[in-house]
Amino acid sequence: MIGKLSGIIDSFGSNHLILDVQGVGYHVNTSARTLGALGEVGSPAKLLIDTHVREDAITLYGFASAAEQAWFRLLTSVQGVGAKAGLAILSACPADRLGIAIAAQDKAALTQADGVGPKLALRILTELKDKAGKIDLGPGSLKVSTPNSAAPVSDGSGVESDALSALINLGYGRSEAYQAILKAKDRANDNLQTLITEALKELSA
Repeated sequence: MIGKLSGIIDSFGSNHLILDVQGVGYHVNTSARTLGALGEVGSPAKLLIDTHVREDAITLYGFASAAEQAWFRLLTSVQGVGAKAGLAILSACPADRLGIAIAAQDKAALTQADGVGPKLALRILTELKDKAGKIDLGPGSLKVSTPNSAAPVSDGSGVESDALSALINLGYGRSEAYQAILKAKDRANDNLQTLITEALKELSA
């Protein structure tokens, strides 16, 4: 099984590239984010690879980071999420924001991806809410599962949930509002107005 490829970029497609590795061209499917992170045709590139083998095909999926690869594997563990949908989600919501989107139960962030409707987005959020925080994405990666970080929002009660609703009503996206609340809640002492004020400071920073 191929786990990594290093070579020269031969050409790009809308959702793939051809990577020339010592004269052999490998067709590697990638997210739009990975394509955008690579150089131009003729530039060197290194990609982590997942190899999917079927009776009629061997398909390669490439990732610019271990975090993106880990999220791809987690997403495709959900029933109904194939490799194409997994890459589409990572194109719409990159690895460094996906954890917060799942913790915030931000369905809109997932339905931006081609082929992901509300029902599938809800299934992903439900199935990955607990799993997402357990995945090790390496140094510097966002940890979703901080103590009690998701529960107040998901159960629709509590100061954090009220603050989240208030920020959404002010026009902020669910994921960005949720992340601001996580950063601000230790300074709020369970006071709703203070939490909203501190979260707004985070959002304007």
